[in-house]
Amino acid sequence: MLRYLIEKEFKQFLRNSFLPKLVMVIPLMATLIFPLVATFDVKNIKITLVDLDKSKASMELIQKITSSNYFLINAETNSNKLAFDDVESGNSDIILEIPPKFSSQISKNKSTQILMSVNAVNGVRGNIGASYLNAILNQFETDYRRQLNGGKIEMVTSYRYNPGLAYPIFMIPALMIMVLSMITGFLPALNIVEEKQKGTMEQLNVTPLKKSTFILAKLIPYWIIGYIVLTICIIVGRLAYGLIPQGSLFLVYLFASLFILAYSGFGLVLSNYAKTIQQAMFMMFFFVLTFVFMSGLFTPTENMPHWAQAFSNISPLKYIMQAVRAIFIKGASIHELLPQLKWLIGMVIFSNMWAILSYRKKSN
Repeated sequence: MLRYLIEKEFKQFLRNSFLPKLVMVIPLMATLIFPLVATFDVKNIKITLVDLDKSKASMELIQKITSSNYFLINAETNSNKLAFDDVESGNSDIILEIPPKFSSQISKNKSTQILMSVNAVNGVRGNIGASYLNAILNQFETDYRRQLNGGKIEMVTSYRYNPGLAYPIFMIPALMIMVLSMITGFLPALNIVEEKQKGTMEQLNVTPLKKSTFILAKLIPYWIIGYIVLTICIIVGRLAYGLIPQGSLFLVYLFASLFILAYSGFGLVLSNYAKTIQQAMFMMFFFVLTFVFMSGLFTPTENMPHWAQAFSNISPLKYIMQAVRAIFIKGASIHELLPQLKWLIGMVIFSNMWAILSYRKKSN
């Protein structure tokens, strides 16, 4: 019986000319395009320069700033008023004022102040831009004084797991899971409702079909579809961005399997309660948005308020993102990911038991 039900599900899926294309195109385009636009890398920060020193040291500092590829000297002036006019008109992000006698003071190991005025209308761009510029200024001071006075203690920073601080390496594993959640969440949520509206559910209700067999037949096709989506994402990530998992691919598919079962089961729960496709779509859309924001996709859950951190524990996306990122970037083993594994197993049992119990073999 299970075999024929699974065959029916695949025939219904393939008979729809739109869904197979959707399953192929969404992971392809999301993995190719989203890492380029969903990034917190800040570049081309426009600086209005007020150089009141005009010395060799100030010129070297300006050269160091522009050679970082993060900043552009948008304008250079001797007037603070003109510089602030640039900021107010939106033509500049930062005003950098180098004071008179900058060169002589730094040469004599005296303290000197450089004024940095940041346009904070865009708080993220302003904060990150100021951090970049501050790091360059500190490095310049260290290098310049070492040249004058001999060697000093130097701090060397080593970035583990992502030496180039490439944002796509951090973002692509999470995008894979987001695409996976869209495909394996929305499609099951619409499945049973569609059967209700077509009238085929009434035919199934009069058969001696067990609830568990019915739910399993609904889950298995989306499990396989999820594997296809994940494989496309991994291949595109490898070819387009050179992203190679540092850990075991088997672990990636293991965690993905648990996530698909838990998430698809939850989609079937919503489908059991919904009476129309519109109801199912809006309910699933609400939960997908909630789970995504609580998952740590964009900001770490540790930065959230305590009540939000507690609420994020019900999001299966949180645990699968933690696991896949750790496997891809750090090469984490199964022993390091036992907490995430236990949570996902619990969610698989809970959501699918709920799906079985909420399925009523009665026509409405």
